[in-house]
Amino acid sequence: MKQRRRIYEGKAKILYEGPEPGTLIQHFKDDATAYNAAKHDVIEGKGVLNNRISEHIFTALNRMGIPTHFIKRVNMREQLIREVEIIPVEIVVRNIAAGSLSQRLGIDEGTVLPRSIIEFYYKSDSLGDPLVSEEHVTAFGWANPQEIDDMMALAIRVNDFLSGLFLGIGIQLVDFKIECGRLFENDMMRIVVADEISPDSCRLWDIGSNEKLDKDRFRRDMGGLVEAYTEVARRLGIMNENERPRASGPVLVASKDKLH
Repeated sequence: MKQRRRIYEGKAKILYEGPEPGTLIQHFKDDATAYNAAKHDVIEGKGVLNNRISEHIFTALNRMGIPTHFIKRVNMREQLIREVEIIPVEIVVRNIAAGSLSQRLGIDEGTVLPRSIIEFYYKSDSLGDPLVSEEHVTAFGWANPQEIDDMMALAIRVNDFLSGLFLGIGIQLVDFKIECGRLFENDMMRIVVADEISPDSCRLWDIGSNEKLDKDRFRRDMGGLVEAYTEVARRLGIMNENERPRASGPVLVASKDKLH
């Protein structure tokens, strides 16, 4: 197999040089991290599930006209994506109080917020991804006011779509994180959704039981992470009903075009 040039390696993914100029291959690892990698483990099958769940969501976003970096899935662990210039700001949309919001403001976890809240976090592992304001983002040149408006508009559209998607399969979208990038096409530049959208980057609770179906199972030592991710995939129609996680990783069916 031809040796591929590694462009970047993060906590959960590796980026390789793509087959065409302006493309990359995004490889999903089985690594699970929390608290900026202070906690780390390798959970077999996690990368396969995140690849397929993210593919399912990004394909739907593309069809809806929400611009993303996603082109197609190429195998069980990899996607072909457009190369973008990542803006060093994570955009978090919160619908229900949980995690750091509950801790910072003393709000009981599970409290429905009066409206969706958008927060910005500076992407820096060494600093612990600190919460920042729009003033910080513009003052330090991470993004200009128009780009902030574009990112917030994308975040709102993604929230509307994901909330409906998960509600339809009995799951509450508590909160989620996205990253955005600058996509350059000829003389044009536009802001697109990048990175991934999966149970690694969303808080997902079963509507009936409030069971956590996301990475909080790893953060809080609850166990059953692959089983929870598998359940999300199964409800999305990605996995066959009779499939069970195996040591070699779950077996997934081909992508479906229908929305749920």
